[in-house]
Amino acid sequence: MVSALICSGQLSLPAWEPYVPSRATQAQSVERRWRRFLGNQRVRVSRLYLPLVMAALSGWKQHRLYLALDTSVLWNRYCMIHRSVVCCGRAVPLLWRVLEHGSATVAFGEYQPLLRKARWLLRQHPDVMLLADRGFANHELMEWLQASRWHYCFRIPCDVLLHGASKYPRIVSSLYPPLGEARLYRHVRLWTDGVHRCNLVLATVKGAKESWAVVTDEAPSLQTLWQYALRFRVEELFLDSKSGAFELEDSRLRCEAALERLYLFAALTLLYATAQGMSVQIAGLRQQVDPHWRRGISYLKIGLRWLRGVVHKGRQLLSPLPLLPQDPEPCFASNRAEQDFYHQIWFTRIRSLTCKP
Repeated sequence: MVSALICSGQLSLPAWEPYVPSRATQAQSVERRWRRFLGNQRVRVSRLYLPLVMAALSGWKQHRLYLALDTSVLWNRYCMIHRSVVCCGRAVPLLWRVLEHGSATVAFGEYQPLLRKARWLLRQHPDVMLLADRGFANHELMEWLQASRWHYCFRIPCDVLLHGASKYPRIVSSLYPPLGEARLYRHVRLWTDGVHRCNLVLATVKGAKESWAVVTDEAPSLQTLWQYALRFRVEELFLDSKSGAFELEDSRLRCEAALERLYLFAALTLLYATAQGMSVQIAGLRQQVDPHWRRGISYLKIGLRWLRGVVHKGRQLLSPLPLLPQDPEPCFASNRAEQDFYHQIWFTRIRSLTCKP
């Protein structure tokens, strides 16, 4: 099934038939075989996938591990919760869960099991930071993070009440700085009760739709904004899953458990193709599949193109490497894209303030 997904590029059972040898002569028989697998309750997704992804992360113990927490909605009916590892410009799936829930906002109790499992899996990694969007900002998550050893960096909504940033409690939106400015607050307290204390970075960037309000347990700095921006790498993962590489929404499955098992093959393919793409890069063979002078496509697409060339052009199948904690060659589609990346954020004024206890 992974081989069929690599060759077809679609998470659609009817599209896999030409790529998988079988004694069955009818396409319907082949499809029923796969549907029986997706409906098999004895198939444990975590037992199949987690040993592989943990082996791929074997070289990260001396580096900070950024975990992105986000959700994606399918057909306005199912919500997929993702825990992903940020790696070399993209995100690689670690854990996921599918709920019959038409909104991208979910309660803490729905994703708490993923947090607990991830904390146990990464217990040997001393430096882990959680990245999340403002939809996850709540008391329960803050309490869980303060009780764990993890660092955090996530955005908060504009209507959150802050204590200590001024003489009286004020909502976040009333403290946004003018365009092109940033403010760094130490020891602010959040929400009406003011129980949770953290650091806050407010920034209004030219070209952005709205101002950012990012909280962290570390010292507030411009590095905080860069760390939060790593969360957007998971958007590339969603794009690859839905339309960029695998066409998840064409699967037409309408069952939570079946969708979780189907996404197992997307995760396996993402992990294996990314590792294969890194092997191609290290071996100096990238330009055989990437027409850019410097790397212009993701390691996932490099790996997929190489693997399809193994089938159709007789290329050598390389041994996959563990995921690289540091990118040997950052990816930019053009010189303009590289300039925009390094020069898109400038501040004319930066203020640092320490709030009174």
